[in-house]
Amino acid sequence: MNQKKKKVVIVGGGITGLTSAFYLNRAINQYQLPIELTLIEANHRLGGKIQTEYKDGFVIEKGPDSFLERKSNAKQLVQDVGLEHDLVRNTAGKTHIVVKDQMHAMPLGAVMGIPTKFGPFLKTGLFSVQGKVRAACDYILPRSRVEGDQSIGSFIRRRLGDEVAENLVEPLLSGIYIGDIDQLSLLSTFPQFYKAEQEHGSLIRGLKKMSKTASKTTLTSKNQGVFLTLKNGLQSLVDAIETQLKDVTIQKGVSVKDLKKGKDGHYELNLNDDESLQADGVILALPHPMMAELMLDKNYLKDYKDMPATTVATVVTAFNEDAINLADGVGFVVSRHSDYTITACTWTHKKWPHTAPKGMALLRCYVGRIGEETVVDLSDTEIEEMVLEDLKKTLNITAKPKFSIVTRWMNAFPQYNVGHYQRMNEMHEALCKDMPGVYVTGSSCGGLGLPDCITQGKVAAEKIRAYFE
Repeated sequence: MNQKKKKVVIVGGGITGLTSAFYLNRAINQYQLPIELTLIEANHRLGGKIQTEYKDGFVIEKGPDSFLERKSNAKQLVQDVGLEHDLVRNTAGKTHIVVKDQMHAMPLGAVMGIPTKFGPFLKTGLFSVQGKVRAACDYILPRSRVEGDQSIGSFIRRRLGDEVAENLVEPLLSGIYIGDIDQLSLLSTFPQFYKAEQEHGSLIRGLKKMSKTASKTTLTSKNQGVFLTLKNGLQSLVDAIETQLKDVTIQKGVSVKDLKKGKDGHYELNLNDDESLQADGVILALPHPMMAELMLDKNYLKDYKDMPATTVATVVTAFNEDAINLADGVGFVVSRHSDYTITACTWTHKKWPHTAPKGMALLRCYVGRIGEETVVDLSDTEIEEMVLEDLKKTLNITAKPKFSIVTRWMNAFPQYNVGHYQRMNEMHEALCKDMPGVYVTGSSCGGLGLPDCITQGKVAAEKIRAYFE
């Protein structure tokens, strides 16, 4: 590396940008790299969607509440910042599915909604006899002949039929990607489904074999889940990272208006406070609408800018535990064939016992889905009333909550529609040729969950390092 100091600017202080800053700063200190690092965040706090509120002894997550252990980079980051002792694992329990006015337990052995055990599948009331027979046809149907990408919906419907797709798979997958399975990309969301079919000739057979392999590496007991979080909330991870970025210049409450390439090969970032920064390398860890606005003249960013995004709200309600009578389990999701405002409800105090004081219950409901986002525009009081009405119908809860907290996430969940993977590759290739040393990363690119964002942030830090070598 040329010993003249290089300037790197990371734009966006969500978990992706924070991860990039953490690992790049660690490499700078470890290897004495001649790099000056600046992190810019438009809000007055870091963490993006990670927001933990502490109220009356409750630990309340307004955004993400956990991460999958098997996606190791998230756990590794927690260890690297020194918070491994605060890790807690979720309590496993049944997930229920509401179809019309009936609540059904998810069939045992379902892998992301794909049935892998015959007994529970045959006994469930989620499907008609015809629906069950249609799903069994997966064993004899030929492999997909579709070249390239396809929607999750079309893939599942072809393998298992409409009933399984709409009553089981869609409610679960929509809870992750908050989108329309008939638009979402198979290869950008669940490529393992396609791999299972192609390698084993049957989606059910393939996932059954994959799940057996995965279970051999699982060390948890029957009542322990596969998710991890921090006992003091995920905000503690953000705070720990920020504390360890002492050598990084952090500017909060400042946004970048545009990014341009200068004649000398440097990049100029113009800020909203009329200041500007020069950089030799830039990591853009921003939501796609914001990122595209920085470079309006770049035609290769059009598809990125035009990517749809979904708006949702979360409603957290607290009750005296003896005032509600919950079924066995940790929550429910709602199928499209149900007349409810909420799309899912997590019984947080059961899934994460550390989040509520003894004798108290904490429920977290989700409102809004693609095509039905207008409900999020209602007042907090109106949304709360609709949620309580749904809880009365589904769980027979008539008690008034101790408190409710409504959080809106406007255009916060990018939709990986069919062809997303190819579009992202083309965008990255064009950007690399046009603006070398500028890297786009984050939830709009290659994964919505915390582990995926952390992985992308780590990779972006490695790319910047390699660029200067």
